[in-house]
Amino acid sequence: MGVAYSVGEAEHLFTLFVEWSPEINTKVKETRSQPRYLVREKHQKRYLIVDKGVALINKLLSKPVRKTKTDENLEIVTVKGSKRRLSLCSSVESEPEEQEYQEVNDVLPVLSSQSQLLDDHHLQRLAGHMPARTQGYPWHLVYSTAIHGSSLKTLYRNMSGLDSPVLLVIKDMHKKVFGAFSSDPFRVSKYCYGTGETFLFSFNPDLQLYRWSGDNSYFVSGNLQSLEFGGGGDGFGLWLDADLYHGASFSCPTFHNAPLSTHEDFIVHDVEVWTVQK
Repeated sequence: MGVAYSVGEAEHLFTLFVEWSPEINTKVKETRSQPRYLVREKHQKRYLIVDKGVALINKLLSKPVRKTKTDENLEIVTVKGSKRRLSLCSSVESEPEEQEYQEVNDVLPVLSSQSQLLDDHHLQRLAGHMPARTQGYPWHLVYSTAIHGSSLKTLYRNMSGLDSPVLLVIKDMHKKVFGAFSSDPFRVSKYCYGTGETFLFSFNPDLQLYRWSGDNSYFVSGNLQSLEFGGGGDGFGLWLDADLYHGASFSCPTFHNAPLSTHEDFIVHDVEVWTVQK
């Protein structure tokens, strides 16, 4: 998990690097063979990743500088080394980090308009599992059956030209809320599309999340007759018809999911699609 440093801490660290070696304080091309380094604040689980080569780090460390009280609390370790250290920490020592993670998840995303399907409980749980590249950006409503009517064609049309991940939310006639996050906007395609960021979810009432299993790459497929997520087995992880009225959800190899709805075949009450745009 990434940790945001304050402006003052970042400026101090930058100044420290300049003092160590001002003549090489430029961008360094990273290769796959170069290890990654962390600037670690001692006695605290806070790190800043430094993507520079071994020679550069050694050169920086070989130049003694006048240390301030804050400098004494900093050290540079490899990412591998930091993971080994963290693995040795006791459960008691990990509590502050877990508390900080919880505090981050407590921040609700900003919606461009009011959702008819997602309450604060849903938003809080989902936001913590969205990819890092979507964090901190507002969610925009792209499609809603309450506004645009029940039509898969309209859903596709509203996403024309869109180039950002989307969140599909469904409420069935049993008031069950579930859906899918897709790394790519929905479109008509002859082949499956998407990446391993794609996942299925269901609230029962707590969040049940089903990420990519790695068994196949049948993430999303769409045509004018249906929209489908997952596959490779006896059925799709999630399936919607052209009228966005009938749906189905089965366990599938792509996500190793349980059926998302109360019943494998369900009737759709409402659908919303949100996108996270920078």
